Amino acid sequence: MRLQISHIVGLFALGANAQNDTLGLADGYTSLSTANFDIKLVKDSQTLASLKPSGDNFDFLPFDDITYRAGNGQYHNGDITYRYRKLGDTQWISGDSSNARKSIKAVKNAALAAADLTSTLPANSPLHILRKWTDIDGDLALSFTITNIGNSSLEIGSLGFPTEFNSIFSNRTAEEMSAKCSLADPYIGLDAGYIQVTPTSGTGAALIVTPLLNTSTPFEAWRNLDEPSTEPLYYGSQTFEGFYEWQVHTKAYAEDEWTDVTPWNEPSSKILKADQSVTYGLRFSVVKDGPRGIQKAVQSTNTPMTIGVPGYVVPVDLTAQLYVFHLGISKVTSDDDAFKIENQNGTLLLTPTGSVWGRTKVTITYDDGKIQTIHYFITESLPSVISKLSEFSTTSMWYNDTEDPFGRSPSVITWDHASKAQVLQEPRVWISGLSDEGGVIYLATAIKQFGLADRSEIAKLEEFANEVLSKNIQNSDFTVRKSIFFYEPSKIPGYQYDQSIDWGNWWSWNKEASYATDRAYDYIHVIGAYWALYRAGRDDASVLNVHTWQWYLSQAYNTTVTCFATDSNGEGLIGYSRLGLMGETVVGELLADLRREGWTDEADAVEAAMKLRAERWDSEAEPFGSEMAWDSTGQEGIYYWSNYFNLKNTATKTINSIIGFMPTVSHWGWNGNARRYWDFIYGGKLQRIERMIHHYGSSLNALPLLSQFRQTPNDTYLLRVGYGGISGPLSNIRADGSVYNGFHSFPDTLRGDDYSGDYGPNFLGVMLGSGVYVVEDPDVGLLAYGANLEDRGGVITVYPRDAVRRRVYIASMGVYVSMSAGQIERVSFEKGGGDVVLRVVSGPAGAEKVVVWVEMPGTEDEFDVSGDVQRVRGGWQVELGDGEVDVTVSRQ
Repeated sequence: MRLQISHIVGLFALGANAQNDTLGLADGYTSLSTANFDIKLVKDSQTLASLKPSGDNFDFLPFDDITYRAGNGQYHNGDITYRYRKLGDTQWISGDSSNARKSIKAVKNAALAAADLTSTLPANSPLHILRKWTDIDGDLALSFTITNIGNSSLEIGSLGFPTEFNSIFSNRTAEEMSAKCSLADPYIGLDAGYIQVTPTSGTGAALIVTPLLNTSTPFEAWRNLDEPSTEPLYYGSQTFEGFYEWQVHTKAYAEDEWTDVTPWNEPSSKILKADQSVTYGLRFSVVKDGPRGIQKAVQSTNTPMTIGVPGYVVPVDLTAQLYVFHLGISKVTSDDDAFKIENQNGTLLLTPTGSVWGRTKVTITYDDGKIQTIHYFITESLPSVISKLSEFSTTSMWYNDTEDPFGRSPSVITWDHASKAQVLQEPRVWISGLSDEGGVIYLATAIKQFGLADRSEIAKLEEFANEVLSKNIQNSDFTVRKSIFFYEPSKIPGYQYDQSIDWGNWWSWNKEASYATDRAYDYIHVIGAYWALYRAGRDDASVLNVHTWQWYLSQAYNTTVTCFATDSNGEGLIGYSRLGLMGETVVGELLADLRREGWTDEADAVEAAMKLRAERWDSEAEPFGSEMAWDSTGQEGIYYWSNYFNLKNTATKTINSIIGFMPTVSHWGWNGNARRYWDFIYGGKLQRIERMIHHYGSSLNALPLLSQFRQTPNDTYLLRVGYGGISGPLSNIRADGSVYNGFHSFPDTLRGDDYSGDYGPNFLGVMLGSGVYVVEDPDVGLLAYGANLEDRGGVITVYPRDAVRRRVYIASMGVYVSMSAGQIERVSFEKGGGDVVLRVVSGPAGAEKVVVWVEMPGTEDEFDVSGDVQRVRGGWQVELGDGEVDVTVSRQ
């Protein structure tokens, strides 16, 4: 099966089947090589056509699709875009080497290839541009020397270098996509900026693009490029996200298209006097070690590198560390004094001052003149943040119209931040219909109760579960409807549909289509909500007044076995149930609780259903299917069950797949940000294909990475990426408690979407994965992710600052502790080993008892738990009579 566009072809105006050969392919290619690369340039344009690691067949560029990408307006490495004006003028004049291609004039030079670009740029331009491809220590370098040949001084207000890598999935099989394609991600960090290009398989060599030495080529912005969307590739579609350019100067855009936006970096321009020249350049380097080797490879190019712990989303009660790998810091500042900064021998300690909630940045000026920006997001303390979410969702988002003809009341319903109103009618009916990912914001409110229970919120959720979830979203046979809002006026006479809405799209389902129960993804949301209420009431049954905890556990179980039921041939009765489903880690949590409660028959049934699926995945080369042509949602479930059933090959393949689309960089937006670029179409208010920042792919794909790290604690790369993914979506919660499904990364927007949308599954991942990780990092030493750490004479004390404060993993001992309720106030242990002492407290929810569970992942070691404890539910129950108790974990 080839990866065809799914669902969204009708959204785009499609052009002709092929472009004219304006790129000059008929004259063929020039083959070149360096120690590290095999290279092809198009002869007539000298743009880069193919870039392979030396002696390797893997191509970072879409050379096999170049005949479809030979037209005007289609960008390649080696193109250039710019805007300039005379000093004193107000209007910018544009230039773009792709707009009207003509054969360039080759220039004899010591370079691999050089060209005068005059012929393919606007006529009579006062800017002369010489482009060179050169060999720099076996790497490939691209440089542009720009000369002002006019009589007046000019201001260059925009300068961009388009990039093209093989992220074209259209018309490839899943196997071909994995074998041939790559994904590019930016670090927009000025002189420390770079692009990383990672194979989608997550294996093999990677590529980095860094500023060329002896030039000033800061990475100021990452601009999306417009191209025609033509058959058969469909630029800007679900199978072809599109391309971007490295922008060195952005003042012209900041004054025009981006006027209402706060950019990542301060917009700049360059003044060129008459006859003055300036050179900019990029360096392409192979990373033989793959994604895990990218950070060290960047350092090797003399580009400044930083590693932030616990990442770049920082709560106000946590001191972050920034480890700097570049000599000579001369100055460090933070915007709006967001951080108190302490420099400890090149390691920066960053303590939030409380002056900022949201985006900010730290700027480092180095002795060699380089300037780096590190982008942070500051929040309140995370328990406060998640409490604001649930407070907002059970007040402003709480829908309680008892006359609603669709049976949606009472519920938490989609919110529009721009209009400050509930979204009660939407042509994408699921958004107003409490289902699909775009409408299940109630899942966020429910799963918050698992992490931090609140009686008044649980009371409302019980009403919802009793009146809406179990009776309207679900049928009596536990099947789950795709939406309970629909568009069919004849079925509800008298209801006033909003006539300003276009109800003619395919997604304005009628009642029959909305009530269909053939989408397994929707079942996970329901399971998660029931399970969260079970766990919220399990240790304190008094918070439940409508049903018992047994009822919620039973509802979760029955929904699970209904979702994954099969026919006599082993095929699923519910559509997509054979695929990995986003959020289904919660089914693993449910299975664990069924075992703990002694519900053996029910646990056996769930386990048997999961094993059928896992064994099928283990037989497939590319098991990461979805309702979309390509997706980053199946990996989480596939990893969970492959790991559970010890199917190591598939589990390893899945981890590799995730690190192929999930980077770590010094920027809160891209750090741990799983590849997503089409879900604004289905769940956003601003609908477009666009690289999304911290959509639910981030938190859900972090779960496998963190799980695998606990089994292989020497692989700290997994922790860096995974912790970025689990903490990044906390930035989707605004200061007022409203949420958004994802952040718009295009530089003309740079804000959260107005719809709450898909944040329910995202927050599910956050709550299931939040925790503290204490690790001896080989690059920087002893660290605590999600906590403040003290070292007093070798006695380590860790103070959790994550959202849940119930999970701690100590890598040096292989000990993973989790709790059913309450909070961990601190953890103490000796650096050389020994006992782990946990101070367990009631927490804001006032827990009277908790169950402590201890694991030693990846080992056969055994342990003891001591203190005033009692064995229950597979763990050790602790009574919190005075609100706090110490519990000790010892190796046997």
